[in-house]
Amino acid sequence: MASEADKNVELWKMKRLIKSLERARGNGTSMISLIIPPRSQISQQTKMLANEYGTASNIKSRVNRLSVLSAITSAQQRLKLYTKTPPNGLVVYCGTIITDEGKEKKVNIDFEPFKPINTSLYMCDNKFHVEALSELLESDSKFGFIVMDGNGSLFATLSGNTREILHKFPVDLPKKHGRGGQSALRFARLREEKRHNYVRRVSELAVQHFITSDKVNVSGLILAGSADFKTDLSRSDMLDQRLATKIIKLVDVSYGGENGLNQAIDLSQEVLQNVKFIQEKKLISSYFDEISLDSGKTVYGIEDTLKALEMGAIETLIIWENLDVARITLRLSDGELVVKNLTKEQEKNKEYMIDPETKTEAELVENKPLLEWLAETYREYGATLEFITNKSAEGSQFVRGFGGIGGILRYKLDVSNIGGDDDDDFYYDSDDSD
Repeated sequence: MASEADKNVELWKMKRLIKSLERARGNGTSMISLIIPPRSQISQQTKMLANEYGTASNIKSRVNRLSVLSAITSAQQRLKLYTKTPPNGLVVYCGTIITDEGKEKKVNIDFEPFKPINTSLYMCDNKFHVEALSELLESDSKFGFIVMDGNGSLFATLSGNTREILHKFPVDLPKKHGRGGQSALRFARLREEKRHNYVRRVSELAVQHFITSDKVNVSGLILAGSADFKTDLSRSDMLDQRLATKIIKLVDVSYGGENGLNQAIDLSQEVLQNVKFIQEKKLISSYFDEISLDSGKTVYGIEDTLKALEMGAIETLIIWENLDVARITLRLSDGELVVKNLTKEQEKNKEYMIDPETKTEAELVENKPLLEWLAETYREYGATLEFITNKSAEGSQFVRGFGGIGGILRYKLDVSNIGGDDDDDFYYDSDDSD
């Protein structure tokens, strides 16, 4: 499951980047958006930028000309860092933006997206163009389908609009018979045995196709078919438990084979779109279950959650994707580094920045969104990171009632006894001290 969670973190980082790029505005047309798809030649792009530089030298307005030339030069510098286009392509944003305070600030960003970007783009404008990045956010979750009826079974996957048939096989099952007497019982027994073997074979093939290196390789599993086969399969002990927990829908279809698959996909649209929603509800419900069991295996609130994280006690870290808390590092007069996690309101209050020794404002070393810090460091603490929204009833309850941050622990922990008597929300971050 780690890779699925990691993908969610990458999606969150991309969402955040898109938001900040979308807000940025510059003077004139001095903001360059350059997207290079996989397998493109860097040398071609360098040549194109050199031509653009020549053209931009003719811009009449001196201010605009200089800022465009400066942005093109920055983009050229970024390309020099790459000998060839990375496997997923390359995205470059360069330009001078106007900050909220009205100051000019240079932005130079280059990165390889977390999955292939199949767009080629060069734009020089007064804003950054992020439409192609937004496409990367569209879910490419892969779903497994098993279409099973009395004539045979089909195994397939669906990712976005791409369907792939992995395997199909026919089966010859005896039909119900109307003979009386002894043979009817024997016949019923044979029929039952053949059905049982058929369900077993489908269960075994399901493991072959939907489990790779001991991990389920689909986000959800849909069982489709006519008659009772799909229900028998979903209830059968023969179906691997890891797959059984991934079943998100049973669908009645009137056909078997590929026609049945197409029908099953149509009938599952709603549940496929809501799968993120379903996973979120499941995750938060399991968190609430631990609380109602009073297992001592949950933690919530910024301070307690971070203490448990630093101890390596958190298995699953759950955070609201819009949690607006800054992680602020201060240097005290004795050289000690102190970390505080402050809300927007607290940030405005200078009291939080005071050095208790000198009663003057401590030196600000770093101010970073807590979410960003956690997205960069959660692996070091052996945790999985799950971002949630407040769009489901459970998500909303988690944000309102638990502050939008918490964790499911590996073992029972009394958080109130950790960390001694840290006063005034100060956090001593031993890793950062000189």
